[in-house]
Amino acid sequence: MTDSGTSKNAWFKRAWSFLWRPSSMAWSVLVAAGVVIGVLFWGGFNWALELTNTESFCISCHEMRDNVYPELQRTIHWANRSGVRASCPDCHVPHPWIYKIKRKIEASNEVLHKILGTIDTREKFEAHRLELAEHVWATMKSTDSRECRNCHAVQSMDPHKQKPEAAKMMQDGFKAGLTCIDCHKGIAHQLPKDPDDTDEPEKKTDEPEKK
Repeated sequence: MTDSGTSKNAWFKRAWSFLWRPSSMAWSVLVAAGVVIGVLFWGGFNWALELTNTESFCISCHEMRDNVYPELQRTIHWANRSGVRASCPDCHVPHPWIYKIKRKIEASNEVLHKILGTIDTREKFEAHRLELAEHVWATMKSTDSRECRNCHAVQSMDPHKQKPEAAKMMQDGFKAGLTCIDCHKGIAHQLPKDPDDTDEPEKKTDEPEKK
C-alpha cells in the first residue's frame, strides 16, 4: 500500500476514534451537530406548516376556489372601510401552536376526500354544504368562537358606536352565554339550503360595509 493510502487510512481511524472516544470534545461535537440538525429540522417543519396557512394554499384546490372563495369576496370580511381583510386561515386555523397542529392532523381527512372526489363538482359540494357548515359551526361553538375573537375582542367593542338594535342583541347574547357563531352563521359564506326547502340555496350574505 502506498504512503498516501496509509495516511488516509490513519486519518480515518483517528477521526473515527475521536468521534467514538468518550472524551468531552467528542461529545461536544456530537451535541453541537445534533443542535444544528434539530434547528434545521424544526425550522423546515414550521416553514412548511406556515406555508399551508396561506390563502393561496387554501384556494389551490378548485373545490375551495370555485365555491366558497367567491362567496367570501362578496362580504364585509373581504372589503370594508377599515381595509382589514380576513383570509381563509384567519377563520379556520387556530393561532395557538398546539391547536394548530391538531387542526392540521384533522385536515388529513380532507385530503382523503380530495382524493376520493367527494365534493369535486358544484353539485356534490351543494349536496354536502349543510354537513360541512354544521361541522365548522360545531367546531367554532366548542372553542367559544376562538378564531373570531382574534379580531373581535369583546373588551374592545364600544356599544355606543353600534346601532341600538345591534347593541341590545349583542348584550343579550353575552348575558345568555352565546358565542359569535350562534348568531353570525352566513357571515362569510352563503348559508346551506334547508333540506326541506326545494328552492335554490339561500344566497344572502352580509353586504360589504359602505365606504
